[in-house]
Amino acid sequence: MNSNVVTEQLTAAGAAIEYDSFAIIDREVSHHDYTAEQWPLVRRMIHATADFEFNGLAAFHPDAMRAGLAAVLRGGAPVVADVEMICVGLSPVRLKHFGLTAHQFISDTDVIARAKLENTTRAVQSMQKAHRLGRLDGAIVGIGNAPTALIEVVRLIREEGVRPALVIGMPVGFVSAAEAKGLLAELSDVPWIVTRGRKGGSTLVIAALHALLSLAETRQRETA
Repeated sequence: MNSNVVTEQLTAAGAAIEYDSFAIIDREVSHHDYTAEQWPLVRRMIHATADFEFNGLAAFHPDAMRAGLAAVLRGGAPVVADVEMICVGLSPVRLKHFGLTAHQFISDTDVIARAKLENTTRAVQSMQKAHRLGRLDGAIVGIGNAPTALIEVVRLIREEGVRPALVIGMPVGFVSAAEAKGLLAELSDVPWIVTRGRKGGSTLVIAALHALLSLAETRQRETA
């Protein structure tokens, strides 16, 4: 069993169930092409959804895991989400351990007002607000619900020079979701993790982030 403390389940019984689940996934996955660092993240996504198709649907920029771990271990990085569900789903204890803070702006009154005025989505305006506040540079960005938020993040990277540390782009849906993730996957200068196609969701972003935090704690222990 993993000897992490902060990123583990709070009880021995809970940890045992989680690790039994991981063992079942490892046993039932006959083959995967992920690296030793990438697989725990994919496995946790499968664990969160019981959907083995993410073995293959998850794709990584070559520098994604290194950049994500570096951002976590550096401390102080904002985690910028498209929806409140991601912020609520993240463990505050785990975030605090690494000095991370989670932010979302989609329900802010000024975001709603701008979206109505400019005939755009709240998701687009929330990413623009994050940029105005200086929260995107060096951030871990997690998009699980709104394809338009991801499209806007890609635009900000391409046209305005925004440089997140890592973009986890996993919006779910039938309108623009696959296309938005395709746009992100075309980027070479900003690391990303995506789920190709229509499948995605905030639950997957949360799982990916928790996997990243767990790997970061392991790295801390190894270098202590």
